[in-house]
Parts: sequence; C-alpha cells; structure tokens
Amino acid sequence: MSSATETTGPPAGLPVQPAAGPEPAAPAAHGPAARPEPAPHPAPDTATGRMVVCGRDALTHRLALELATLHGREVTVVLPSLQEGHGPQLTALAAELPAVRVLEATDLTPEVLTAAGVRDAAALALTGADDQVNIQAALRARRLNPGLRLVLRVYDRRLGRRVAQLLDRTAATRHPGASATVLSTSATAAPALVAAAVSGQSQVVNVAGRLLRATEADAARAGGPAGTAVATLALIPPGARRDAADLLPDPGAPAADRARRVVLELLVGSPESRRRRLPGLTGLPVATLFAPRLRWALASFAGVLAAVAALTSALTGGNPLHTGYLAVLDALAIADPATDGPAVRKVLQILTAVAGVLLMPVLTALALEAMGTFRAASALRRPPRGIAGHVVLVGLGRVGSRVLDRLWELGVPVVCVESDPGARGVARARAYGVPVLLGDATQDGVLEAARIGRARALLALTSSDGGNLEAALCAREADPGLRVVLGLFDDEFAGDVYRALRDSYPGAETRSHSVSFLSAPAFAAAMMGRQVLGAFTVGQQVVLIAAVDAAGHPELLGRTVAEAHRAGHWRLLALERGRSRAAAGPGPGLDWAPPAGHRLTEEDLVVVAATAAGLARLLAGGPVG
Repeated sequence: MSSATETTGPPAGLPVQPAAGPEPAAPAAHGPAARPEPAPHPAPDTATGRMVVCGRDALTHRLALELATLHGREVTVVLPSLQEGHGPQLTALAAELPAVRVLEATDLTPEVLTAAGVRDAAALALTGADDQVNIQAALRARRLNPGLRLVLRVYDRRLGRRVAQLLDRTAATRHPGASATVLSTSATAAPALVAAAVSGQSQVVNVAGRLLRATEADAARAGGPAGTAVATLALIPPGARRDAADLLPDPGAPAADRARRVVLELLVGSPESRRRRLPGLTGLPVATLFAPRLRWALASFAGVLAAVAALTSALTGGNPLHTGYLAVLDALAIADPATDGPAVRKVLQILTAVAGVLLMPVLTALALEAMGTFRAASALRRPPRGIAGHVVLVGLGRVGSRVLDRLWELGVPVVCVESDPGARGVARARAYGVPVLLGDATQDGVLEAARIGRARALLALTSSDGGNLEAALCAREADPGLRVVLGLFDDEFAGDVYRALRDSYPGAETRSHSVSFLSAPAFAAAMMGRQVLGAFTVGQQVVLIAAVDAAGHPELLGRTVAEAHRAGHWRLLALERGRSRAAAGPGPGLDWAPPAGHRLTEEDLVVVAATAAGLARLLAGGPVG
C-alpha cells in the first residue's frame, strides 16, 4: 500500500503534512481537490479539467509550470519524494502558484491516482523514466476514467506505439474523444534544436514534419532567407513592449508606421539537397574511388598496349584487332611465344612483357587502394573539401539522430562527429549520405577536419553535459563568432553555461537548452488535445497552433478561407483538402498558401493560430463576441 502526502499553493513555505491517522485504503491528501470521488463520475471537461502529471525530473517540473502559467490549468503533480530529484523545486512551485498542488506517493496505485483526481481529470501525463511503470499506470488510469486523455513518455517507441493503440481501443467504443499519445524527449526537443542552429530561433512548432517558427521583424519584411512568411502573429505598436502586442490582426489591416510584427515562418531548405541516398553504390563519388594516380596508371597501360598493337600491325601487316589481342596476352604474361614470327614480332613481344611486368605491381597496389577507398566511401563519407555554410553535429545518439533527421529533411548540409562507431545515428548518416568523422570532438584536429571554420553553427548533443561544453569551447577557439547550440540535461547547468558563453563571447549567438525545457511544450500540447500542436508566446500572451476539422464547426464549415478568419481570435494558416476521417492529424499534404476563395467542406482540415479563448470558442461552435 502506498502512502501519500500533499502540498498546495501559497503561502510560501507551507509545511508538508502527512495523512493523519492510520493509513487508509485510499491515500488521503489535504486540500479542496482531494475530495472522495463517487464511482459513477461524469465525463471530464476537456476544456477546463484538471491536469495530472506523474514524474520526478526536470520534465515534470517544466510541464507543470507550463500547464499552470501558459495554459491556465489546475495541475496535480504526483512524485515519489518531496526531498529527492525535483521534489524541492515542485514544492516551491506549489507554494508559489495556487493552481499547482503536489502529492507524494511511492507507487502509482489506483488509490493514489484516485486521490490525485484522475477520475474527473482531463488529461494525465506520465513522465517517469521507467517504461513499464508508465504503461501500468496508464492502464490503471484508463480503467478509472475511460475518457481520460493520456500522454506517456516511453523510451521504447515501438512498444509505445502498440500500447497507444491498445489504450485507444479500450476507450474507442464508449469515449471516442479519449486518446493516448506516446512521446519521447529526443523527438520533441529536436525541432527547437534544429531551429536554434539554422536560424537562431528556438521557439518553433512541428506541423506535419515542417518547422513553423515565430520571429520578430519590421512591418515591411515579408520573410527571411531561411524561412517563408505564412502569417502575421502579432503587431507591436511603435515604442510599445511585446506585452502590448495586438494578437492575430486582420490580414487586410494596414500596419502603423515603424510598427514591429511577430511573423510566423516556415523553415525551408533546397529540394535538391533532400534527395534520399540509400546504402550501397548510390551516390558514391567516382573521383574518390578512382584516384588520379590510378587513372593515370590505367591510361599509361592502355597507351602502351595501343602503341605496341599499332606498331606490330604496321611492321608485320597483321590485323589490328588481332595484334591488339596479342599485345594484351603479352602484357599479362599469358604464354603465346612468337617462335614462328619474324624478329620484329619477337622483340616487340619481349618489350611488351617487360612493360607488363613493370606496370602490373603498380596497378595491383592502386587497385587495392581503390578497394579500401570503396569500402570507406560505402560506409562513411568524409567532408568535401569545399563545404561551407554547414552545421557541425556532435553526437549521434538518441537526440542527435533525431536532429539529423530534421536537418536532412530541411536540406541543411551537415557534417557529423561521433566517437562511437556503433551509435544509432551512424547508420542513419550513412543512409543519408552525410559525412561522418569518427573521433572525439574535443581532440585536436577533429573539428578542423569537420571544417568548423566555415560552418554556420555547431550542435553539441552528446550524452555528457561536460563533453558538450568542451566541444563548444573548442569550436569557439577556432571561430569566436560561431553560433553554438548545446543540448544539456541539467536545467541549472544550462542556464549557467548560457550566461557564461554570452558574457565571454558577446558578439556570437549562444543557445544552451535543457532537453526537458524543449520537450515540455510538446507534452503540454498533447495534454491539451491532439488538435493543439504547440504554442508561441508574445510577451505574456499565448497563441496556440491547432489542427481542426471543418466538420462540426460552424465558424469554418461552408465558409471561404478568407471568411474563416476572426481578427483577434484565430487565423487560418494551412489547409488539407479531402482528408481521410480516420487520420489522426495533419498530413504532408498541407497547403500553406490556401486560395482565399476556397469554401471549406466536411473533408477539410485546417491549421489555425488562435488565442486560448478563441480556440475554445471555435471548438465549442459558439459565436465570437
């Protein structure tokens, strides 16, 4: 049996009180949210229901903070210890924010989940590091609340997908709105890391494999070299702070002089560089396999044979093809002595044999060299001599391989550095035809071989925070102005590193992010519902990016794209026509420049940017005031 204690919001420094009396059948928690739950409970209110988060690490802390502050939800956090891990930080968060309460429990039993309010919660996030514990808690929570929205952190993604299908099936008959989403920190942090390396921006949302970023620009700017403008997210009056921004203005409204605007842009890459290369001979450079020395040796050998064949034909009157055949036999020392031939033929045969004896060892050595080059080229490519404007990616582990996928999809040139030949991303780099250097990035000459002096950015994503910092310092020694992005696991260390690098290199861009910080928005969006893809902040205001089916929403169905906009509430960004009703979200067929006159039908799906109030009204189908 698990015991549970709870701490809630202010006042600060509130002591944690254990449950009084003997341990009950269900763990008791003090506070108004810990009331007994009746067996027959109503369906949870997904628009305003409480969120429950179970975990103990930095992701749990970030997720609770984002749900409470960014999305305005009440959050219950269940963690095994208030003194270990991020327990002290979560206790301080509960003392600071009234919407957050903390429940201590060693095991996620049905009694603990009931005490946390799972029966009437809108969503439950399981962010622990043990896949089995997360899956077992999800199965228990589904029995307590079949309509619950589940978000699981699972390291074994193949197992996670199958468990998600199982959980969806258990709720599909009685609660079609229930869902189970499986996420990994590496996949969810990759888009922000890529955006920080490519454009210096870390505020991005992944929409059907495309990266949507928010960037501040002058009112007259229509896009940047790395992005295509999609819509204006907010207008900031001249001299005003971002908190006073006008969210989602009318597309046809003129902007004030010298006004700034926050623009949504799609990160783009060159289509030519996105051609997929498969393992094998595809895409192997011929010039690398056949080095200049080998080509000159082969040409010399062929020239000698041609000269001997022509001379033999001229002196003996033989057929040129036959004399050429004889010259090849002589050069290869195949026994066919010209005992009955003239003296000239005998002399030429001896000279040809001597030339073959002299050239064959050279050809053999060069052929062996070419075979070694072939094996190296078919396994790992070396960085081309003239490469420039590329990203140097250090580390091809779980996070690095995900980042490599995103960079390759965007068509960004990459050079990878990995010390472990068996790392999971090495085979992926080989399949993509991406150059890989096997070695320690902190050793002399490794980053120089990756052409760090001509790179646009360095991404340090190894499993060691210290190793990432050392790689960044080595890169900065080679190029003090280089953009550096570090993926770190410790939140406080990430902040300290960022400030130190910023102060030491004020003229260079530095991004130091913890993986949990970058993953939290994706987990929060999944808890808000599958239609919410992410969020952007403009000062203290929030704009959500959501995917919504036109069917069942009168503010969309039957209206044209131009008529579907609601200034200050939502803005239509993209359209997917003729979408299958069985699809779980937007697909690759999104049109990011939909025609204004297209009338939305029941088979259409739209991606919108909306305020929290605007999205609630859009999903509820009510009129906008």
